[in-house]
Amino acid sequence: MGPSWLPNTIDRLTSRVRRGRKPVLYTSALASLLAIAAAFSVPSLSAENPLGGAAAQAPKKATGIQAPLHAEGAKIVDANGKEVILTGVNWFGIETGNFAPHGIWQRNWQEMLDQMVGQGFNTLRLPYSNEALRSKPTQGIDTKMNPDLVGLNGEQIMDKIVNGATSRGMMVFLDRHRPDQYGQSALWYTDKVSEKTWIDDWVHLAQKYKNNPLVIGGDLHNEPRGEATWGDGNEKTDWKAAAERAGNAILKVNPNWLIIVEGIETYGKNGKGYWWGGNLQGAKEHPVKLSDPSKLVYSAHDYSPKVWGQSWFSDPEFPKNMPALWDQQWGYLVKSNTAPVIMGEFGGRSVSTKDAEGVWQTSLIKYLKDNKISYTYWSWNPNSGDTGGILADDWITVNKDKMDLLKSYQAPMANKPSNNPA
Repeated sequence: MGPSWLPNTIDRLTSRVRRGRKPVLYTSALASLLAIAAAFSVPSLSAENPLGGAAAQAPKKATGIQAPLHAEGAKIVDANGKEVILTGVNWFGIETGNFAPHGIWQRNWQEMLDQMVGQGFNTLRLPYSNEALRSKPTQGIDTKMNPDLVGLNGEQIMDKIVNGATSRGMMVFLDRHRPDQYGQSALWYTDKVSEKTWIDDWVHLAQKYKNNPLVIGGDLHNEPRGEATWGDGNEKTDWKAAAERAGNAILKVNPNWLIIVEGIETYGKNGKGYWWGGNLQGAKEHPVKLSDPSKLVYSAHDYSPKVWGQSWFSDPEFPKNMPALWDQQWGYLVKSNTAPVIMGEFGGRSVSTKDAEGVWQTSLIKYLKDNKISYTYWSWNPNSGDTGGILADDWITVNKDKMDLLKSYQAPMANKPSNNPA
């Protein structure tokens, strides 16, 4: 039954968190009480509970993950050969003109991370831009709620988020999402951000976080598309070759990192287009070759008919046609035990089985779970125009329906590292 005072105390703390009173203190206390509640099987909190929702549950117990991670066939494993599955979330904003994660204009950043952990996410995919590493002044931060961020630039705020997440037992991998604040790029370089800058920045970050064991790798470039090719030897467009150059440069300074390589949009002269970054068909004939092959992890992105009305959504067999399509585009790498795949982005506003978007999300989660494929959901933020987020527009309330679905496939948290620099 648990202590009789516990539910009322949790309700009072929840109310204080929602009103923004002493967010770090009250959120920390609330997280501790939720753990006690779970131990005593106290009923979950109301749907408005910012740390849980009606489907609230304590995070899965931490595992004894021993860094560094590497690949064995299609599995990601730790130093002891124990399989590690990433079931995480994206929190974007550092790549934008704010040069800081979104939402901290009305929330404390540590409170936000506590909430992610409370939802059971064991991994954070953290997007950034090269411009954010250039000592740019930040904006969009409530400095009264985040006094420790006053005067910091984009890279220093990245340090705060990375160290804060890993100190809570979350694994982190960085995502070069944009070259600058103004938008994504089809190729890994632009007329303003050269390949050298792209690689140099990755080397810098790999060196910086080398001693933090829960910073596990880098997603080299977000969503190669358009003119991007795979394995054709064209120095200006061959994404596979560029990924090898960057990946090997990273491994020279930090041999512990996973090198995460997304697909492209269209493979081959007569190939059919797929989602940006989601087409990994070329890896079958032209696999990425790194100086340490065990550090290679592929990544794909996949989205719903509400993002774009792809032809497969109008197939009369939908959604039964989807597993074969996923097999063709990226799933074959796992099913053939060739290499691990991370579903780096997927998401949508609806998870209802009464509409196509919800059917698609439900089908994809089942496919990922059946094949033990890692993922980072897009997104924590509610201000993703195509998909919405885990949080509602108030940046506090958790979308219960989405979390019910995601909690059907979540892996344990990592142990908090004793030498974390946070």
